[in-house]
Amino acid sequence: MPKIKVTETVLRDAHQSLIATRMTTEDMLPMLESLDKVGFYSLECWGGATFDSCLRFLNEDPWERLRTIRKMCPNTKLQMLFRGQNMLGYRHYADDVVEYFVKKSIDNGIDILRIFDALNDIRNLQTSIKAAKQYGGHVQAAISYTTGPVFTLDYFADYAKRLENEGADSICIKDMAGLLTPYGTYDLVKKLKSTVKIPIQLHTHYTSGLASMVLMKGIEAGVDGIDTAMSPLALGTSHAPTESMVAALQGTENDTGLDLKLLTEIRDYVQTLREKYISSGLLNTKMLGVDSKTLLYQVPGGMLSNLVSQLKDAGKLDKLTDVLNEVPRVRKDAGYPPLVTPTSQIVGTQAVLNIIAGERYKMCSNEFKGLLKGNYGKTPVAIDPEFRKKIIGDEKAIECRPADLLKAELDTIRSEMTEYLEQEEDVLSYAQFGQVAVKFFQNRRNEKYGIDGAHVDMKNKVHPV
Repeated sequence: MPKIKVTETVLRDAHQSLIATRMTTEDMLPMLESLDKVGFYSLECWGGATFDSCLRFLNEDPWERLRTIRKMCPNTKLQMLFRGQNMLGYRHYADDVVEYFVKKSIDNGIDILRIFDALNDIRNLQTSIKAAKQYGGHVQAAISYTTGPVFTLDYFADYAKRLENEGADSICIKDMAGLLTPYGTYDLVKKLKSTVKIPIQLHTHYTSGLASMVLMKGIEAGVDGIDTAMSPLALGTSHAPTESMVAALQGTENDTGLDLKLLTEIRDYVQTLREKYISSGLLNTKMLGVDSKTLLYQVPGGMLSNLVSQLKDAGKLDKLTDVLNEVPRVRKDAGYPPLVTPTSQIVGTQAVLNIIAGERYKMCSNEFKGLLKGNYGKTPVAIDPEFRKKIIGDEKAIECRPADLLKAELDTIRSEMTEYLEQEEDVLSYAQFGQVAVKFFQNRRNEKYGIDGAHVDMKNKVHPV
């Protein structure tokens, strides 16, 4: 019986971290049957930014992608990343929408929901945890790992115990920015294993160059599962290479039991994707390097690639170092939120505004104001009242669970988009992405019926990238 369970991320987090989530379903198809044969604990293939990217950039239905992967991978658990009360969008949604999304995710093929909150505010996880349990999903509740004055071993152990008490089936240490160090990981895993009875999964990124060592020390400390990525889309802002970790553990008491020969065959195909993405410019080779400054500015891989892309588009790439140095200062002012969606985008955007304006907080995004007001929940460290007043004026801060202020909205959302409804899941696509989803629905209608309403055969139509 394999000791260490492996979750493969090539279908989601690997390409989210390296190419801003632009891998198409068409690119995935040739490797799906082989991935299903390997014996992975799970394939992380959905959630995170994949939903947004499918609709916004790839003209794909994310629900159809999930159904396709489910059909071609019948033997392996499918896993998604779910942002608690934010779902896959960028605001908090009413409980009825969250519950329905969880149900439809499970109905369409998801087995494991890795549920996290950007602020580690457990109130923002309760609805989705309860719904996942109700509809038969495995709840892997995630701790957003970060560093700062309050983030001690006791802090993480206390949070893990509360997650277990809420009904979590397993715990994920979610190190989205690659901040874990090997010996720090050993101590953290030991602490968690002595605190909770449920399995512990370890997720880290290679950004700072430590990921393989972090995984090894986590395994030595008794971690139950690890996240890796097929080697051509590993390293840099992605993860430790799957094949390398399998080889490192082969013949030991922690043997994964996975077949290196089959993995190598999959690797050969993923290598062609890597070359394709580099040639097209999707894969910036900067993303493949190691940046030890990550340990200082705490920028996750997906956030880093997006910052590079945004600054490049704005002709301000020369300001990247200034922006990265500004990020920890903004984060401190904002109550030390872990940097993961959506807080990574909020803090990152504010850092950009501070640098470009030449004066800190001369301009503030509405999202940054919302973070300070409490729209996203309680920050790990209390925000200085004077600073909050400077940013939000006399507006009253929110003390309760933010979703408690939201009325049921599913029926209203459905009524707004009925004309586009072709499947029940469309309601949830629209709920999260509004006009982006509408544009997709319109394209889908035009492709299906033609501009003049005549039916078009899409079987051989080339999918846009």
